[in-house]
Amino acid sequence: MYVKQTQNKRLLGILLASGGATLWGVSGVIAQTLFHGEHAVTPAWLTAVRMTFAGILLLTYSALRHQQPLRVWQNKRAALQQVLFGLLGLIPIQFFYFLAIRYGNAAVATILQFLGPIVITLYYIVFHRQLPSRAETIGMVFALVGAFFVVTHGQLTHLAVSPALLFWGLMSAVAVASSTLLPRPLLPVYGAGPVNGWGLLIGGLAMNFIQPIWVGVPPLTPTRVLAISAVILFGTLLAFVMYAVSLLYISPTTASLLDAFEPLAATVISITVLHIPFSWADGLGGALIIAAVVMLTMGYRMPKATEIDDS
Repeated sequence: MYVKQTQNKRLLGILLASGGATLWGVSGVIAQTLFHGEHAVTPAWLTAVRMTFAGILLLTYSALRHQQPLRVWQNKRAALQQVLFGLLGLIPIQFFYFLAIRYGNAAVATILQFLGPIVITLYYIVFHRQLPSRAETIGMVFALVGAFFVVTHGQLTHLAVSPALLFWGLMSAVAVASSTLLPRPLLPVYGAGPVNGWGLLIGGLAMNFIQPIWVGVPPLTPTRVLAISAVILFGTLLAFVMYAVSLLYISPTTASLLDAFEPLAATVISITVLHIPFSWADGLGGALIIAAVVMLTMGYRMPKATEIDDS
């Protein structure tokens, strides 16, 4: 009986983590529909709206769960780290990703963003002087070859994607690294809900100085309102909650591996629903990048972050 219950909990964790990653991928495709066509929204406007409202909702959820979301502001060092996480971590990962989608499509943008763990590995190799293991070396080679196929389709003489898509896609991968590393000292002390909630709200408020959410509002047709709501509620809030709850039943390593459902979902839906062209080179490149991340996740251990003393 105990073994069966354990297996059921593990299955639930796998379903939650893969479901959350799938929602992230689907939200990218929905965002793509908002960036094109008549009365298209801008990436800056959608970023401001998404971060502001998702932050408020996530902080409300954290308060209802008695996670003490205000506690992070009682420590000056933690408060500074929280602000930096919102400004330098979550704004880039949201905004750069939407820019990559705007100049290309959600499938390729998500595949390029999935290079984030490679950037993290390079960071620890360069700044912590950790020589890469064999698995890490092979993984990085896979990632580079995969990225080559995605952006050139195997031809050295030209890019198969726009330079803007390539630039913002790679910048979003760098943003994945910053948004992963910056909150590491905060998470064990204050919890994922409050830290991410404040990060989203701070980033959303800051984005309002760049693009106020009350300026440039597109015609709010029922379809557009539904799409924007889906990006906020399903692609941000519900996806995060599902991923966070999954960690009660499976290890962070397993949950990280299931992140591969994000580019997979974005690709499948882009092809089947939006009829975006997707070549064999895109598929091969995406598969190599996912394989690289799997290898890094299975074999790599980041140095322990210095936790913030909340006493």
